[in-house]
Amino acid sequence: MKIATWNVNGIRARGAQVEQWLDAERPDVLCLQEIKASPEQVPMTLAARDDYWTCWHGSGGYSGVALLVHRDLAGAECSAAHPAFDFEHRVASVTRGDLEILSVYVPNGGKDLAAKMQFLQDLGNHVSEAHRDGRRVIVCGDLNVALTDLDLHPKERKPNAIGQRPDERALLQRVIDLGLTDVHRALHPADEGLFTWWAPWRNLRQRNIGWRIDYVLATASIGVTATSAVCQREFGTSDHAPLVVEFQ
Repeated sequence: MKIATWNVNGIRARGAQVEQWLDAERPDVLCLQEIKASPEQVPMTLAARDDYWTCWHGSGGYSGVALLVHRDLAGAECSAAHPAFDFEHRVASVTRGDLEILSVYVPNGGKDLAAKMQFLQDLGNHVSEAHRDGRRVIVCGDLNVALTDLDLHPKERKPNAIGQRPDERALLQRVIDLGLTDVHRALHPADEGLFTWWAPWRNLRQRNIGWRIDYVLATASIGVTATSAVCQREFGTSDHAPLVVEFQ
């Protein structure tokens, strides 16, 4: 199974790039964040593809997430759900058998840190409940926290900056400690250049001066089967890169 996640920073601006990427990669599941569009505003050639079941969860020029599930996996019956803690169109999930896949866009926290902290707490509670009920989960998305200093270029390390505060890191670590594997870090434990977001100035992306704030977190029994985890820094014009994970 190939699963990918990508904060596209506007599906109307990058619909053609998403289509190009889908045609090349053919993932089983693609999770998108920050689509900044209502379902009616999604480019028709992308929304009407017959090879993917889609869920577009947004309301205009802010936030929003999406799920695209290949028809071979989606089958005849596929529907999206939105947990109770969803707000501002930040969570969509799909369940196949005992596996729940979530596309998640955690608030940045710059304007409302308390809301971000509550969201991370609630995400952890959701994972805990899923495991208690016998469901496996894969959480994909822009979680807006650099978990450790290794997830920041040395020039970007700023103690107590939003996104790298100890309390934010502790909440994200709590989510992982509920039985999830941070797949990219598990496969690349010492990679000092593994970043997923770059501020859009001073050629930071080209120089790879960035943050790792996008993740694929999988129930440990799934995470251990991961065979590859790639960040495609060279693709697209979003300030985030697509992440691709392949599981046995």
